Amino acid sequence: MEGQIWFLPRSLQLTGFQAYKLRVTHLYQLKQHNILASVGEDEQGINPLVKIWNLEKRDGGNPLCTRIFPAIPGSEPTVVSCLTVHENLNFMAIGFTDGSVTLNKGDITRDRHSKTQILHKGNYPVTGLAFRQAGKTTHLFVVTTENVQSYIVSGKDCPRVELDTHGCGLRCSALSDPSQDLQFIVAGDECVYLYQPDERGPCFAFEGHKLIVHWFRGYLVIVSRDRKVSPKSEFTSGDPQSSDKQILNIYDLCNKFIAYSAVFEDIVDVLAEWGSLYVLTRDGRVHALQEKDTQTKLEMLFKKNLFEMAINLAKSQHLDSDGLAHIFMQYGDHLYSKGNHDGAVQQYIRTIGKLEPSYVIRKFLDAQRIHNLTAYLQTLHRQSLANADHTTLLLNCYTKLKDSLKLEEFIKTKSESEVHFDVETAIKVLRQAGYYSQALYLAEDHAHHEWYLKIQLEDIKNYQEALRYIGKLPFEQAESNMKRYGKILMHHIPEQMTQLLKGLCTNYQPSPEGQHDREAPVCRANSEEFIPIFANNPRELKAFLEHMSAVQPNSPQGIYDTLLELRLQNWAHEKDPQVKQKLHAEAISLLKSGRFCDVFDKALVLCQMHDFQDGVLYLYEQGKLYQQIMHYHMQHEQYRQVIAVCECHGEQEPSLWEQALSYFARKEEDCKEYVAAVLKHIENKNLMPPLLVVQTLAHNSTATLSVIRDYLVQKLQKQSQQIAQDELRVRRYREETTRIRQEILELKTSPKIFQKTKCSICNSALELPSVHFLCGHSFHQHCFESYSESDADCPTCLPENRKVMDMIRAQEQKRDLHDQFQHQLKCSNDSFSVIADYFGRGVFNKLTLLTDPPMVRLTGSLESGLQRDLLVHSRRGT
Repeated sequence: MEGQIWFLPRSLQLTGFQAYKLRVTHLYQLKQHNILASVGEDEQGINPLVKIWNLEKRDGGNPLCTRIFPAIPGSEPTVVSCLTVHENLNFMAIGFTDGSVTLNKGDITRDRHSKTQILHKGNYPVTGLAFRQAGKTTHLFVVTTENVQSYIVSGKDCPRVELDTHGCGLRCSALSDPSQDLQFIVAGDECVYLYQPDERGPCFAFEGHKLIVHWFRGYLVIVSRDRKVSPKSEFTSGDPQSSDKQILNIYDLCNKFIAYSAVFEDIVDVLAEWGSLYVLTRDGRVHALQEKDTQTKLEMLFKKNLFEMAINLAKSQHLDSDGLAHIFMQYGDHLYSKGNHDGAVQQYIRTIGKLEPSYVIRKFLDAQRIHNLTAYLQTLHRQSLANADHTTLLLNCYTKLKDSLKLEEFIKTKSESEVHFDVETAIKVLRQAGYYSQALYLAEDHAHHEWYLKIQLEDIKNYQEALRYIGKLPFEQAESNMKRYGKILMHHIPEQMTQLLKGLCTNYQPSPEGQHDREAPVCRANSEEFIPIFANNPRELKAFLEHMSAVQPNSPQGIYDTLLELRLQNWAHEKDPQVKQKLHAEAISLLKSGRFCDVFDKALVLCQMHDFQDGVLYLYEQGKLYQQIMHYHMQHEQYRQVIAVCECHGEQEPSLWEQALSYFARKEEDCKEYVAAVLKHIENKNLMPPLLVVQTLAHNSTATLSVIRDYLVQKLQKQSQQIAQDELRVRRYREETTRIRQEILELKTSPKIFQKTKCSICNSALELPSVHFLCGHSFHQHCFESYSESDADCPTCLPENRKVMDMIRAQEQKRDLHDQFQHQLKCSNDSFSVIADYFGRGVFNKLTLLTDPPMVRLTGSLESGLQRDLLVHSRRGT
């Protein structure tokens, strides 16, 4: 009242400065800037001035006044009733008691950047102003004693909206924070109204004559005078019914409760600073109201069992999910103890994800409240927090309640992401409870093929459907399930089973209703692995094997082995001759297909087991077992076949003829014809010595000399001829040896006269220089040098000499080839000639140790060298 502005910091040390000469009427401190706007008087009369103070700058120790201008825009005097400034410093509004409002646009701290206009004219005093920023739009709320209006001041024409037809007194309006969407609060005597820029909002019935209204951190602070209600207060003393006392109420509009209420004496104002509320009274006292922490508030509400209010409070205070879950649990426990199980389960449901589900499940199991338990478990599954035990319990609840509709809804309702329960557990429970159709639905829908087939085959025994299901599966699953359930299906539906197996082992394609890729590679199973499935179903087995052998020639060997065994069994047990002949032909055809080359022994055993002689003989022949073929015919005394076998295979195995001769020699009946045939072949091939033939036939008491007379005569004649040829050859070799020795002696003892007059190469007369060799050939020197390969060899005799030398080297190399000697001796018809040949090579020479003096050995070696040179005619002379 003396024109001073005072500053009170947190240290409570009061300071001030003289702002006006007379008095200060209005102040507005901006929240985001250190700027203070004031209205006061410097002279008598109605002439209010507006001053803008920059508190950060100083002017002689006082804050700097950046701007001074008169508040009244015109010449008519009027009193300022209220003042407000926008936080962006571009708008300032001043209300007057005559009902007018002035608006300053531009920078309010400078004169030249600011313009003043009259925004509003009315007949009622202006009691409250407030700016509201929404995006780029700025609104100005104007409240008088009789109405509420809003202006869009950021536009050019500042359009006006009439919001209500009743107003309020001075200091009875405020602007809320974002928790109440920045609504304009107008407090009347009967109600408190909230306004949006274009409409009226909610209304709260707070009785009493309103004196002061403020908004503080989500709370509505109202000071009112109410003669009917005067609650006690720790801040007051004396008679609580005094009519001079005022009531301070702090309302939590969001959670709908009164946070504080007390009675004070003559409140000057309620101030919000440093996180607390300060109540200034006329007696010079300041009362501090400090807000309790959230946990204390909640505990107070818990004691009063006001759980709903506690929940709302916790949400408004942004309490974390763990804290909220604890409140829900306490609320649920409270309702459960009161017997309100339906309400309790709703609270427990809100704890899912924080509270251990077993805590809730145990409560409702003990209380036999299966409906409530079902509701809790359903929500647990919807939030994908259930384990296998929870799924089991929920499904058991459904089955106990016989609630098929809920059960169907639970298992068939699919979320956008994934299933909320363990499918395999659900299938087990449904199967155990007898709900086969639901279990089948789950198994098929979630591709649990094993469970689907197990239910179909073991419980429902619908074999056709099981086989159809296998037929639409992908190849890997179809193959594994055919191996697992093939015997059961083959026992009940053999034909359809066989048909599916044929496709599975050749070119498997799932049935049209199955999901598969049409361009997938060809898949085929190993047909041999499915043979055990056909136990006790030989007809289907035969059809399957024949199909595989025809359609897929490269089938595994086991297919052909089993097919051969099956055909031989059928042949052995068949009584009808015609059918037996047909089966015989099929078995032979299979043996000749060439599929048993690698398993010859197995096929032979099968044929022998079933006494299939034609097959045995064929396999003997394929395996080159000529001895076994011979023995077979000998056992059955089939003489012509014995001779035929010798004729066919005697070239590969000559001993067959010897065995045939021995066989016929032991027969007592007349076998002269066959013995003669054998002897003829033995004679042609010289297979046996005559003496051995005679000894062999001596075992037959019926055989006479006439049987082998011709054989012996021919044999003796051939030997006589051979002896004559050998004697002639011996005589010729002796003469040649004598001639060569004589020639060698002459070369050693007699001079060699060269009488050739012509060159042996060009046949021209010899001229000196010439070259002569001991072999008798003479050459021109230039002819010799042109045609000779070396200086020591005669060009004419060289080819023949080289052959002789090669023969000598070959004989020396073969002297130690004992294995080759044994082989030639065994395979040759004339063993003596082989021995003679190797004898000539020196294989059988006697080993002699030489003990002569060195000179003698040297002379001997020189003599032997001279002999070799003479032999090859390679001594050179001139």
